[in-house]
Amino acid sequence: MIDYNPKEWFRYIFYFQKADTVRKLTPLILTIGVYSAIVAYLLLIHFRLGENNDLKNISLMHSLLGFVISMLLVFRTNTAYDRWWEGRKKWGSLLNDSRNLALKMNGLLDRQMKDERAFFEKMITNYAFSLKNHLRNQFIIEEFEDTAFFTRSDLKADEHIPNQIASAMFHKVIELQRAGIILPEHTILLNTQLESFTDICGACERIRNTPIPLSYSSFIKKFIFTYCLTLPIGYAFSLHFLVIPFVMFVFYILASLEVIAEEIEDPFGVDSNDLPIERICNSVKTSAKALLS
Repeated sequence: MIDYNPKEWFRYIFYFQKADTVRKLTPLILTIGVYSAIVAYLLLIHFRLGENNDLKNISLMHSLLGFVISMLLVFRTNTAYDRWWEGRKKWGSLLNDSRNLALKMNGLLDRQMKDERAFFEKMITNYAFSLKNHLRNQFIIEEFEDTAFFTRSDLKADEHIPNQIASAMFHKVIELQRAGIILPEHTILLNTQLESFTDICGACERIRNTPIPLSYSSFIKKFIFTYCLTLPIGYAFSLHFLVIPFVMFVFYILASLEVIAEEIEDPFGVDSNDLPIERICNSVKTSAKALLS
């Protein structure tokens, strides 16, 4: 995620980053421009059609459908942003629950129990990093920190890594209860955070694995494409060859909204507009270390 000052207008008007929609849409924008030039040439130069031609009335269709396409794109971007914001809330909850679990274990485990304290310190951190990698369909073994009770060799790389780590933490809590180090009511107290880890993981998987329905996404793309293809036919008589930059600009605006929505609806990747998951994981690591080391 790129950090920026939203109050700086002038700077970001002329700022283009690697993932900017202009760069992604440049081939299509140029294609639309060439198409518009050909249509304008055929209508105005080759066929010499006048302004009284019935084709000019096609612009009425754009006036009628402009409201419809705007409503569709607003709904599309709002739906995508809701997914982005829900993902941010879930990772904010993971950070809070990690801190709460570390805080409770700090109070329940004596300073002399260094191995047990180190176990929860590292496993809380391991869960955050493993969830990040799980949502990106990867497994980075170097980000896993070994403990005296659970090491890398205990992991099954082809299975659900976050679940394995959460299970190891819950199993350790039960062991401490059976050993009389913590009381049964303490287990109930800790269970809130342990359960929330799995709930957060499931919610993030739902966001990642459930994109907008194909028929809806396909319809929006067809709508934008058809709308822009008919623009030069309707406006060539009034704008003449100025219709070329006009159509290119309209296509850029409409297609950019769809591209932005596609990018932010899966917020767990490494794109510039995705969530700052790396930063959150490092915050979890810092908090757990400060409380339990």
